[in-house]
Amino acid sequence: MIGPDSPVETVLGNADKAKRDLVVDKLGLRTVGDLVHHLPRRYLRTAELTLVEDVEEGQVLVVVGRVVATRVIPYEDRRTGKPAFRVEVTVETDGPPLRMTFFSKRKGVAQWHADRLEVGRRGIFQGKATIFNRQWQLTNPQMVLFSEEEGRDLERKRQEGRQPLELEALRALYPLYPAIKGVDSWDLQRAITFALSVLDDPPDALPEPLRAEHGVLDRATALRWIHLPDDWGQVTRAQHRLRFEEALVTQLVLGRRRRALQAQGAQVRAGGGGLLAAFDARLPFTLTEGQRAVGAEVEADLARPVPMHRLLQGEVGSGKTLVALRAMLRVVDSGGQAALLAPTEVLAQQHHRSITALLGDLAGGGMLGGAAEATGVELLTGSMTKRQRTAPLSRLASGESGIVIGTHALLEDTVQLADLGLVVVDEQHRFGVEQRAALTDKAGSPPHVLVMTATPIPRTVAMTVFGDLEVSTLAELPAGRAAIQTTVVPVAEAPHWVDRVWQRVREEVAAGHQVYVVCPRISGDVVEQGGHDAVDLDEDGQPLARPPSLSAVEEVLAELRAGPLADVRVEPLHGRMTPEDKDRTMTAFAAGEVDVLVATTVIEVGVDVANATTMVLLDADRFGVSQLHQLRGRVGRGGLPGLCLLVTHTLPGPARERLDAVAATTDGFELSQVDLETRREGDVLGRSQSGGRSSLETLRVLRDEETIVAARAAAGSLLDDDPDLNGVPQVAAAVRALEDSVRADWMERS
Repeated sequence: MIGPDSPVETVLGNADKAKRDLVVDKLGLRTVGDLVHHLPRRYLRTAELTLVEDVEEGQVLVVVGRVVATRVIPYEDRRTGKPAFRVEVTVETDGPPLRMTFFSKRKGVAQWHADRLEVGRRGIFQGKATIFNRQWQLTNPQMVLFSEEEGRDLERKRQEGRQPLELEALRALYPLYPAIKGVDSWDLQRAITFALSVLDDPPDALPEPLRAEHGVLDRATALRWIHLPDDWGQVTRAQHRLRFEEALVTQLVLGRRRRALQAQGAQVRAGGGGLLAAFDARLPFTLTEGQRAVGAEVEADLARPVPMHRLLQGEVGSGKTLVALRAMLRVVDSGGQAALLAPTEVLAQQHHRSITALLGDLAGGGMLGGAAEATGVELLTGSMTKRQRTAPLSRLASGESGIVIGTHALLEDTVQLADLGLVVVDEQHRFGVEQRAALTDKAGSPPHVLVMTATPIPRTVAMTVFGDLEVSTLAELPAGRAAIQTTVVPVAEAPHWVDRVWQRVREEVAAGHQVYVVCPRISGDVVEQGGHDAVDLDEDGQPLARPPSLSAVEEVLAELRAGPLADVRVEPLHGRMTPEDKDRTMTAFAAGEVDVLVATTVIEVGVDVANATTMVLLDADRFGVSQLHQLRGRVGRGGLPGLCLLVTHTLPGPARERLDAVAATTDGFELSQVDLETRREGDVLGRSQSGGRSSLETLRVLRDEETIVAARAAAGSLLDDDPDLNGVPQVAAAVRALEDSVRADWMERS
């Protein structure tokens, strides 16, 4: 008996051991159940010649075509001096004809190739497109040939409503599967077709009333239609069923988490001292309407006896830190403490400087000259010595200091807080659930949690991935923010524009302003630790090859100092520098003692220098859309017009389209949609900037918004009626598996 848990080898037929090992080890398909859930990535219409548009050399093509010429050419093998044979076959497509060549030392084998590839024969052909003698050819071709009757009568019989004789389950749509070298799509198609023919229909995870309410297929029918469809309607309905089930399980995980959080209870943090009132009275500017509205939401959360769990998103410079600081002061007023967790030392130090500057003497708690309402503001980073940490740790443990700002150093066991009431996590996608838990566990009762991101997140992403958080958005920018002009510099098409880039930098410096130059590398192939290093993905979500040479900080620094910026004060900033050197460089840049900062993405968040007006992004196509938007937000912060130059060596194509999109708008929410549409969900969430695939298997959060909304409603109803999901045991098992899996960590990057 073959069942879903049977080893995948049981349905691989006569595949050799090497191929079986690849299916298991490389594709991760260990059981028959894994195999039938390995879904097609696209379909070919078997009755039509495939449209081959814009063929590129080196591209792997999978096409439906028709043989239009076949000939056997004898020749003498130069190495052996013996006769040999070459079979040349030309395949017609709805585009350029493709030639295939087969070599043999035996005339009978050559004739066998010629006979099976006779003129008029149709089939599915796969190979790498190359040019030889000015003609396109498929190298290392592989094929599935239709029978004569299929090739001749396929379209006619369909038009008559009759199913033609089929070879290997051939239907109107032929599925193409994500495959690897050594395992072809049709290897998988044959095995899946056989598996579906021997497997009994399993019990459906979704009860019939739920399926009827939301118009979804039963699972067995969905799997048959996804792999063996007769038409696009079957494909669409099958996809909807599988996406709905994944969305439902995801929403149940998030719904259970929301309920668990609400059940924990938390200490009310409202009223008390006058620290917040004193701070508001001293603010030299008026809060924006958005800051006031979000501040009211946060204060209402803090006044409830359940833990706040809120995501605060907003554009770079929208004032998120000020909203978070006011929340921290409210907690300190109530007798508690607040911790701000930042992903890098540069950002932690920047937060510490800006917050102590905003507070003034209100940050001098316990110090001579401190205001009566003041509290202490501490900084803890991994580079601090044991001696440097001793005093801050003591003040935090005693409750003398109400605010601590730090990096992962805050998570260490030696850090103890007297009464942790609020955790603020900046750039939340840089932290996993274990790190957040390590900090919140330092509280006696569950603390309130506020997570911030400057990466705008579309509604469906927030609903799907951060569904256990309430979402607040700061959409307006504070007064005084200047417009930023963004221009793409296409070096491949206009090499002389590079000189103009550095001339423009000199003009800004001459005007008394400062400039960032951002590179994707530190030196050679060393990537900034924590940097994203975005790459393009192929249609299976795998990273494409990286260009051989990318701009690196150390090389660019030397070139600028020796060439176009020889008389300008230029300094580096990257993750391999010591914390002291990084802080010294940033302090000097902020003080105007450095004109041009050549840096990696370490400046992406938190760096706030009002006099910086220009950013030059080298190899800009190597960064994701949202990351480009984040980096661009470092300029134009002091009321001076900003300029962002996106320098790229790429020719027109998908990468250039992303750059053009960034140049066309400064609306981060619009760009986040572009990011999702072109580079998959993980990028916006910070996971896939290095080319990794989205953790969602069948769902795409923009495309499947209606499905996600429906699944969220269904999940809420299920949990209201059956909190433990006893009535849907298979769904409950899937929920538990997701909660325990690595994907749960991805979802909890809040």
